[in-house]
Amino acid sequence: MLYSHDTMGLGHKRRNLLIAQTLGSSDLEANILMISGMRDASDVSTPDGVDCLTLPALCKREDGHYQSRRLRLDLEEIIGLRSQLIRTAVKNFQPDVLIVDNVPRGAMRELDPTLEYVQSQPHIRCVLGLRDVLDTPEAVRQDWRRGDYTEALLHYYDAIWIYGDANLYDLRQEYDLSADITTKMKPLGYLNQRPRLQYVRSSVRASLDALNLPNDNLVLCSVGGGQDGAALAQSFAQATFPKAMTGVLLTGPFMPPEVRKTLLAQVAHNPQLHIVDYLEEPTLLLEQASRVIAMGGYNTTCEILSFQKPALLVPRITPRQEQWIRAERLQKRGLVDVLHPDNLSPATLTEWLHQPIPPGQVRSPVNLNGLSNLLIEVRHLLMTTPLSAPHAS
Repeated sequence: MLYSHDTMGLGHKRRNLLIAQTLGSSDLEANILMISGMRDASDVSTPDGVDCLTLPALCKREDGHYQSRRLRLDLEEIIGLRSQLIRTAVKNFQPDVLIVDNVPRGAMRELDPTLEYVQSQPHIRCVLGLRDVLDTPEAVRQDWRRGDYTEALLHYYDAIWIYGDANLYDLRQEYDLSADITTKMKPLGYLNQRPRLQYVRSSVRASLDALNLPNDNLVLCSVGGGQDGAALAQSFAQATFPKAMTGVLLTGPFMPPEVRKTLLAQVAHNPQLHIVDYLEEPTLLLEQASRVIAMGGYNTTCEILSFQKPALLVPRITPRQEQWIRAERLQKRGLVDVLHPDNLSPATLTEWLHQPIPPGQVRSPVNLNGLSNLLIEVRHLLMTTPLSAPHAS
């Protein structure tokens, strides 16, 4: 079972979906149930044996607080509903392995009843999956102290998998974690995004073919889910492209309607620019692109690294520094170019677009073996004799 709280953007769902696709296509012959807070999580193509339970949706406001996305429920009511659904699903599905994405206790501690139940079931192994960078050390310490995460990790979790390259950023050292936590941690490598292409439905490929985009000199601008990508999208739409270059702006499903309306008006006056609201499998566009401009989220970064595209990252710097930290580390390795969002403008994007791509550019190697290593770790958990007592440290 894979749980992600999915309160902002598509990143957590997309990461768990790729893991589910990988496990479902392996020789494990496993039944895999995803628990997601995103409605469209069950619509994406998956192998046999994979299904999805979609929770009533939460969203995160600009001030960092949660609220119900659609239902007219108070926060306490919707968290209680979600919490009961998760625990009931785990109790009835009886997974051998429960993989929790990023938040040890779930959104607003909605996982606490489930973790208590799992602790009473020695045959269920509980794993936390973390992205490569969480935030600044100070912010992480505050978050973990406020959420009582250390106690949860010690008490409930058998392992902590890090989906990143420790040679690029080793959070075990960066966050000065105690030895009883770091002994449970294992960096697996970044999650290679190329396998996603084998699950693309023919209808999705047809929708992309209908755009009649060129096969070369294509620049893709991706702003993730789109809820906080207005500045980058508008600067890209106003940039001046070199002759014979075509720009594609992927706005994401959560782009505010008023921003999308403005962008569509700009497209009408620029034959070199296309806007795509949503594409079920955006790696189709990225594979075709000659270069990429994007924010610095985990999944987008993995896509750029997986397809080895020349890229300019314009990271988000609030409410977390995660994207900026990741982008700086990648820039130091010569893997991407980085533009601080304070310097974002149509002019700075135009300047980068007119820079030639160095021929035969040699890139520093990055560990992209996260999916294959995750399979190894799952097999290891399944072969290990279950504890005769509840999880403890």
